[in-house]
Amino acid sequence: MTSFAEIGVKPEIVKGLEALGFVEPTPVQEKVIPMLLAGRRDLISLAQTGTGKTAAFGIPVIQSIDPGRRSIQAMVLCPTRELCVQVAKDLEEYSRFLAGVSVLAVYGGASIDRQILALRRGVQIIVATPGRLNDLIKRGEADITAIRIAVLDEADEMLNMGFLEEINAILAMTPAEKNTLLFSATMSAEVKSIAGRYMRDPEEVIVGRRNSGADNVRHLYYMVPARNRYPALKRIVDANPDIYGIVFCRTRQETQDVADQLMEDGYGAEPLHGDLSQAQRDQVMARFRRRIVRLLVATDVAARGVDVSDLTHVINYNLPDETANYTHRSGRTGRAGRAGVSVAIIHQREQYRIRDIERRIGKTFERCTVPTGREVCERQLLHQVENITAMEVDGSIESFLPMVREKLAGLDREELIRRLVAVEFTRFIDYYKDAPDLNAMPEKKEKVAWKERDRERGRHMQPRGQERSGGSAERGGRQAGAEQYTRFFINVGRSDGILPERLIGIINQGAAGARIAIGRIELARNFSFLEADSRFTDQVLRAFTHFAVNGKTVRIEVADNRERPAYLDHGAGEGRRPFRPVANGDRGAVNGRWKKARQAGR
Repeated sequence: MTSFAEIGVKPEIVKGLEALGFVEPTPVQEKVIPMLLAGRRDLISLAQTGTGKTAAFGIPVIQSIDPGRRSIQAMVLCPTRELCVQVAKDLEEYSRFLAGVSVLAVYGGASIDRQILALRRGVQIIVATPGRLNDLIKRGEADITAIRIAVLDEADEMLNMGFLEEINAILAMTPAEKNTLLFSATMSAEVKSIAGRYMRDPEEVIVGRRNSGADNVRHLYYMVPARNRYPALKRIVDANPDIYGIVFCRTRQETQDVADQLMEDGYGAEPLHGDLSQAQRDQVMARFRRRIVRLLVATDVAARGVDVSDLTHVINYNLPDETANYTHRSGRTGRAGRAGVSVAIIHQREQYRIRDIERRIGKTFERCTVPTGREVCERQLLHQVENITAMEVDGSIESFLPMVREKLAGLDREELIRRLVAVEFTRFIDYYKDAPDLNAMPEKKEKVAWKERDRERGRHMQPRGQERSGGSAERGGRQAGAEQYTRFFINVGRSDGILPERLIGIINQGAAGARIAIGRIELARNFSFLEADSRFTDQVLRAFTHFAVNGKTVRIEVADNRERPAYLDHGAGEGRRPFRPVANGDRGAVNGRWKKARQAGR
């Protein structure tokens, strides 16, 4: 067994780790800590959430600090305020027996004036969200020009959240001679891009397989009709009486709605999303850590700072828009060597997405059936029986037992058991007495599933030369039943890593609670078309404001069928001429070039 002392950790830090119950380093710590203590310049570490990444970079950061200098010597960037607070707290715990080491967390949602005062008093390690640190740098309050170590924690998530510009601005202020450490659960194209720009010949440390899931997590999915998603969630929770986990939703509104329904139905649940104030988020997390709340209903972003090591379940109420986010979600359970369960609730058209995730994480999902009402009752009853048999009874009730025996003298053993069960479970059994089957029927023919997959991915393109009909000529839309759709042009496509679910996710994130109907999605190589309810045209346009993919600014505009967007320069740089605007009288030429562009874009 390797100890922290054997890999070069200072005795004072070892003492702090032992106070936290850390006896030996995890695999990622055992690989990374000696490398950093030996002075390796740049390092990329790919490891799942919950494998000890914070200590892997935190211990070398603390050990490198000069307590005699009251200036910022190390910087850690985190994607969310929750993670920022957690990392700062962990670093303080590791360094509790080291004199003169000061750690400060700076993040949005808290008083910037207090953070400025703390910076002026002098700190050596700053743990920050990119937005707030960039603000402090612009104000001249945070000087990072002499730091020795820069850490990008959860780098893939920071880039997914659109922090590329802030990260660029921050790193531009740091000295060239520093150690840059990048920690991530997945190696996305965005992470590769930032590593190539800011790191020199980095050492790569992979714990497990690249972009893989944790080995001690089971992956299950339940297929139900979309209308049965919430009833299925309740039944899964009821079938696991000891559940302690996170229910992941895609949007803030969905998070709030699901949490409200669970609370109304008597479950210990609370929401965690970006609309809560910092004080509210802190209160929710405090109740969750004390297990007053057993189910945390959260968005991907809000859950990034949830550091609870003994979660039993992660439930994907909806699969994430980005497949890579599934790795982050499932990594919330199965920590510290414990077993965990990651559950996905899907409808019939999403089975192909399960296969996509399987290929990415190198794990196989088990298809499960939603338990029947009787099965749920059996599990609950057996759970209570196990609790009764395992209960330790002290002598405080002895004086009451003669009276109890006298009252129950007329009941034999079988009748006593029957009445005990009735008292505890009558309402529960009545609720599930006529519970319907919630499972979706399997597809009868494989080709039907493939058709649904194609339609879901937006690959059902119209036949060449066929004109779209109806809709508003002014808005480039079409009529579908009672709904009017507007067609939008977007300057990114398959070559940029865009999938339909990502486009939908961007709209959901920026929709401010609105339920926007999405029509056809057409993906070409370097551009895309998307249809959405015309009543929400402005919201859709705003959703893509300041959004970037792989460093490329995303542009969206309403696609007018009479005149194609002027900047369809998808062929530029590949030997093809970009489009130019033409008059309506030259429509034949436009249609000819448009047809060729669509063929080339595929």
